[in-house]
Amino acid sequence: MNWDAAGLEGNQPKRIENALKSGESVLVQVTKDPIGHKGARLTSQISLPGRYLVYVPGNSMTGISRKLPDTERARLKKILKEVVPSDAGVIVRTAAEGASEAELRADVERLTATWERIQAKAKGANAPALLHGEPDMTVRVIRDVFTEDFSKLVVSGDGAWSEVKRYIDEVAPDLADRVEKHTGSTDVFTAYRVDEAIAKAMDRKVWLPSGGSLVIDRTEAMTVVDVNTGKFTGSGGNLEETVTKNNIEAAEEIVRQLRLRDIGGIIVIDFIDMVLESNRDLVVRRLLECLGRDRTKHQVAEVTSLGLVQMTRKRVGSGLIEVFSEPCAHCSGRGVVVHTEPVATRGGGQDDSSGGNGGRRGRGKGRSGSTNGNGGGQESRNVLPPPNPNGPTPAQIAAAAHAAALHAGAPAPAADAAARAAAEEVTAEEVTAEEVTADAVTDVEVAAEEVTEDVLQQPEPAAEPEPAAEPEPAPEPEPAPQPRRRRPRGRVVAPAGPPTGAEAVTVVDPSED
Repeated sequence: MNWDAAGLEGNQPKRIENALKSGESVLVQVTKDPIGHKGARLTSQISLPGRYLVYVPGNSMTGISRKLPDTERARLKKILKEVVPSDAGVIVRTAAEGASEAELRADVERLTATWERIQAKAKGANAPALLHGEPDMTVRVIRDVFTEDFSKLVVSGDGAWSEVKRYIDEVAPDLADRVEKHTGSTDVFTAYRVDEAIAKAMDRKVWLPSGGSLVIDRTEAMTVVDVNTGKFTGSGGNLEETVTKNNIEAAEEIVRQLRLRDIGGIIVIDFIDMVLESNRDLVVRRLLECLGRDRTKHQVAEVTSLGLVQMTRKRVGSGLIEVFSEPCAHCSGRGVVVHTEPVATRGGGQDDSSGGNGGRRGRGKGRSGSTNGNGGGQESRNVLPPPNPNGPTPAQIAAAAHAAALHAGAPAPAADAAARAAAEEVTAEEVTAEEVTADAVTDVEVAAEEVTEDVLQQPEPAAEPEPAAEPEPAPEPEPAPQPRRRRPRGRVVAPAGPPTGAEAVTVVDPSED
């Protein structure tokens, strides 16, 4: 707000309600575009940027960039006294170094004519109305960036070429020979690998030439940069020297990324910890040297107690990420998908089709209505099943069913099938171990009948009765040979009790003889 032109009476406080009234038309200029939830920033102090200076109507102040040497500042100040009108002020830009009096005079006359056209439109326009707008991006780049430091400017397209050519011939004819029109059949961005550079500039991770890396994360409050050594091990064998070299290289790349991505606001840099205070000062000094070439206003604070470097950089407009991206429609920019239930960590070796029933792996495909423990296949795929604090576990019930089937005389395959069926039933509905055992015995009997069905259909022929013989005295029963014990696999367990029969061994103590 220009309080001098507001016309405040007496000692009224400088408040917006004292300077403006509701329904009053005001001539303002947008100095900052809306970003996020913040609206545009407006000002009543109009300023028109040019090639060599910024024209400020209604102000008598004259400012010169501090980046220029004192001799050049004195020369420019002498020229400006003759070319600038008395009812306007100017701010000389860095590009004015070495400019002649004719070039400065032409720049001032062109900006003065622009201001007169704005005033003429303001008298007949109905608010809100656009009176003057910034030129195209192509013209702004040439006006603000293109100087003698560049060897060539390549322009693609007939419309852009005519606009650039006209502006260069009018404002900077000495740079006309450095402008070139692209005539190749391929796209200009592809020919000069601009698309590749833009894609790298939007990556979260940036690799350093030595093997280290930077991780750049942007939040609502600030931008955080983390420095990592990565594959960089150094050549001197000293850890402190290796870390210092990596931090110096990271400081140079961080400044380049800030300019390339147009990052503004609060920036926090987490360099790798260094023991010596001199090395920390060396890294910060290198960071300041690289920031000296940045045209955007910035400020570096002191290093915090945690070793973090805090700095601020003026946010001029939307950054590279905001221009080429939009928030995710699924996570709203958070980067994670939130579930209503805890998400289970999927471990290796487990079949996805088990569904949490503990023992079923693709069996029973012909059964219709076989479901997992949660009543659905896809909803409970990554969700933990609800715990059952009361009653036996499915494994215990399956073991009980297996033992009951073997006790009933069923073969081993049928017992395994009964155990799996019991585990599936206890997963689908809560039953007790006794009910599962009874149902398992019934399933075993049915399975045993199916296994021996072919044998039962072909009975053996009845044996012919032998002729009756005279009864003979029954011989003395011989002791039945004990069956050969099958050696179990794994741990060998000795039978309990003293050895008997053929296993008995007599031990003679020679001291008794």
